[in-house]
Amino acid sequence: MTFTYRAVNYTIKGLTEILCRVDHEPLKRVPFHGPLIMVGNHINFLDAPVLYTRLQPRPITGFVKSETWNNHALGLLFDLWGAIPLRRGEADINAMRQALLALEAGDILALSPEGTRSGDGCLLRGHPGVVSLALRSGAPILPIVIYGSEKFKDNLSKLQRTDFHIVVGNHFYLDGNGRRTAGSVRQEITDEIMFQIAALLPSKYRGYYTDLHSATEKYLKFPKKSRSNLSYGTGEFDE
Repeated sequence: MTFTYRAVNYTIKGLTEILCRVDHEPLKRVPFHGPLIMVGNHINFLDAPVLYTRLQPRPITGFVKSETWNNHALGLLFDLWGAIPLRRGEADINAMRQALLALEAGDILALSPEGTRSGDGCLLRGHPGVVSLALRSGAPILPIVIYGSEKFKDNLSKLQRTDFHIVVGNHFYLDGNGRRTAGSVRQEITDEIMFQIAALLPSKYRGYYTDLHSATEKYLKFPKKSRSNLSYGTGEFDE
């Protein structure tokens, strides 16, 4: 790691610590070695800097919309972080190839199936790009959610710190069950993944995936001594 890399991460982590009360203890559940697809919700611009700087020195990358590089400062930051530019609205084969190479190298690939910021923290319907990556790489999927940061702007105007909550669930794998994973099947698998994310959130943030009782796990495989994240949605993390 270069001096610039360490200095930038230290500065960003310090600034976000001043502005937010970050509940970072759950991040200790993130495996320190091996390929991992980390999926979660996407609220606003705080998500990436808070999580990235607190997962260091674990190698981590993720998709960032290609237009971000139109901003010189942000382009430099995401180049420093090794982010993968993604052309939205099309099949970006080069971005997918880079993501698979990162997983082959044993890195974390962080992405939000929602594909955009929700703003209010309520889940939008997921897009199926994650399905192809998980099936082709064989990497485990780890759901991780945040909430509270949707209040950042209001709190900042009142000179108040924002509570930044993080919940890390149990990892699982995808199993296509020998079926072609095109069209409606890929969306069905995506919805199963999104329900695992929704279950980690307090009920008011579940949005499109509010009805946990309609969730299925046909294509999800949990390791032995693990459990579905849906069990969280019935108690500990519910509000």
